[in-house]
Amino acid sequence: MIRKYLLPILALAGIVLGIAVAIQGAKQVTPAAPVSQPAHSPYRIFVAGSGLIEASSENIAIGTTVGGVVARIYVQIGSQVKAGEPLFTLDDRTHRAEIALRENAVKVVEAQLADARDELAFNEGLSNTGAVSVEDTNKRRNTVRVVEAQLAQTKAQLSSAMTELEKLTVRAPVDGQVLQLKVHLGEYAPAGILGTPLIMLGNVTPLHVRVDVDEDDAWRIRSGAAATACLRGNKDISTPLKFVRFEPYVLPKRSLTGDSTERVDTRVLQVIFSFTRGDLPLFVGQQMDVFIDAPTRSFSAAPDKAAKEAAP
Repeated sequence: MIRKYLLPILALAGIVLGIAVAIQGAKQVTPAAPVSQPAHSPYRIFVAGSGLIEASSENIAIGTTVGGVVARIYVQIGSQVKAGEPLFTLDDRTHRAEIALRENAVKVVEAQLADARDELAFNEGLSNTGAVSVEDTNKRRNTVRVVEAQLAQTKAQLSSAMTELEKLTVRAPVDGQVLQLKVHLGEYAPAGILGTPLIMLGNVTPLHVRVDVDEDDAWRIRSGAAATACLRGNKDISTPLKFVRFEPYVLPKRSLTGDSTERVDTRVLQVIFSFTRGDLPLFVGQQMDVFIDAPTRSFSAAPDKAAKEAAP
């Protein structure tokens, strides 16, 4: 008896469940409120782009030409440095011992040269009396020349050793601020190009914004164009920008926004703007939404160029 009514009941329950799921799925989902309101352009006609804050000297990855153990660090994160000031020094005990050895070698050769010159002067003083032969005097004169050459070579070796010692102290190439410090006392600092630089340095007065402009809109940007940047995530933090230059090579876009209509093969023109940070809470590496004042998409040749093309 139970089996007779079980299948119809299960079928009816399935139909009811299907109707309930369909009704639930048909309900309009209320979109979630955005975390922050999007920025708006202050210009009526504009080109928008994604910008990245960087140092005006560009972000300089500091490395070392020779590897070694870090012995001294002269800066901290955020330190302001002048060009030529030391950043860190590698262990230099071996090089200092080499310099001491070279200095002693110079003193030895200098003493030999002084002795050779004295003997030459003595021989030259007796040459008129015939007590010494001309050949002996010439031999001593040649000895002086040989020792002088040895002295020059020894001094060159000392200079080379001092140059190698100087390489162990890495100095700031430009005025700027220490943006990152990834080197620590006692660690081995490898030479060459590193994935993570030992020190990131850059001039932050003023700051620059590197803006990616889609190649379809690149022709609309004019040199000296006005622009405004808003901090990504807070449209109330904004600043006017001053045009600096174009990066004339159009390159593939590296940072995609995730827009479903965006092409992976998009190429962008990079435009550099500058601004003074002042009291704004802006830092190197932050993203900004940039709006550039630009003409409409209609394009006409300049009057003088059009006249030349129309001339017979």
